[in-house]
Amino acid sequence: MPTSIPIYWGSSAMNKTIKTAPYADQKPGTSGLRKRVPVFMQENYVENFVQSIFDSLEGFAGKTLVIGGDGRYYNDVVIQKAIRIASANGFGAVLVGQGGLLSTPAASHVIRHHHAFGGLILSASHNPGGPDGDFGIKYNVGNGGPAPEKITDAVYARSKVIDRYLTVDEPDVDLSRIGTHHCAGMVVEVIDPVADYAALMQTLFDFPKLKQLFASGFRMRFDAMHAITGPYAHRILEDMLGAPKGTVINGTPSPDFGGGHPDPNLVYAKDLYDLLMSADGPDFGAASDGDGDRNLIIGKGRFVTPSDSLALLAANAHLAPGYAKGIAGIARSMPTSAAADRVAEKLGIEMHETPTGWKFFGNLLDAGRVTICGEESAGTGSNHVREKDGLWAVLLWLNILAVRGESVDAIVRAHWATYGRNYYTRHDYDEVDTTAANGLMDALRARLGTPASFNVGGYQTAYADDFTYHDPIDGR
Repeated sequence: MPTSIPIYWGSSAMNKTIKTAPYADQKPGTSGLRKRVPVFMQENYVENFVQSIFDSLEGFAGKTLVIGGDGRYYNDVVIQKAIRIASANGFGAVLVGQGGLLSTPAASHVIRHHHAFGGLILSASHNPGGPDGDFGIKYNVGNGGPAPEKITDAVYARSKVIDRYLTVDEPDVDLSRIGTHHCAGMVVEVIDPVADYAALMQTLFDFPKLKQLFASGFRMRFDAMHAITGPYAHRILEDMLGAPKGTVINGTPSPDFGGGHPDPNLVYAKDLYDLLMSADGPDFGAASDGDGDRNLIIGKGRFVTPSDSLALLAANAHLAPGYAKGIAGIARSMPTSAAADRVAEKLGIEMHETPTGWKFFGNLLDAGRVTICGEESAGTGSNHVREKDGLWAVLLWLNILAVRGESVDAIVRAHWATYGRNYYTRHDYDEVDTTAANGLMDALRARLGTPASFNVGGYQTAYADDFTYHDPIDGR
């Protein structure tokens, strides 16, 4: 087991080097390191990983680091550890959301808006929380997007040999109070977690028209699922746009997400679906997940699949002021249906198919090759940040509804009439046996090159391959 032996260095007794021993399981995935809370609570587990991140970076001395999370269990403890480690490693300042809260898209914007060096986002996205739930740490780079593989690979390599971490002997920072604090000389600025994000949304969408929409009697239900988007939805939908109080439900972030599963799909948001399918249901329903980057869109009597929502948002984005000049291109993950491809073809713009993981959209966004991105896992976003953004997708839908003056169902049906319809479904399997899952994939790969062998119910497969990707910007 790792041990904690303080070795004082430098001129201040507050600075410490702590001896440790590596863990073998700190390989980041597409969205950082995710494990059960008890794993992160092991001695020096958090410290090892955070220090491995900083050891894999260069040029951050005196720079600003953003830290925030979705409020899940153990966030408060890890944020204080990260602040102390950042101070000891030489960061000049930390920006952290009040109460330690920042949605993933808001954190991306704060990094970009304040020209920060990077940021630590503490979340396990849509996974359940609580003492026995999931926790995660992800590092985002200066463009606001997830760290590329060259950084995550370096972090993993460092984590396998790490023998010390740096920290300072300082008390916890009071994160309940907005304002300037200090940690061993490093500035800790506690900020309003919603303000910068809300200001950005005002530059993208027609807020006066959205106010008129709600004033006209338009009814909406937004389920924040006891997760991070609650404060953002309350501020923007109810306070700024005038939606009636009660439009946002489950709007207070909870360490265990109210005992629920913060994944905005038809299983965990069934009550919202049933409401929208009822005779007296509202005109529009939406939900977002644990860290605020996914979305669920349901109109009265009409569920919109994530793949169709991506295509519809791309086709109608010009109706919002922030996209009035049109979009440069669209990108989607490989598992996402080709509905967006039909839009790109008709608009005469670029279309890119990437692996799963928002990091693969980053180069395309930075190069101005695409404007709208999406994944079948209910993530949609644009070039306003470098993460998918659940509330952004909801606001764009509202802007489209306000301008077109039609129901969600009518807009979806008109889209299919114009572009055709791609039928698509996704099935999630949780905690399956790895060996059996790999065996299934191996069996499928063995049948590639013989499409006829995939015939089902009289339908013949036209195309089947093992997807590979080469980034058109850096050629990797």
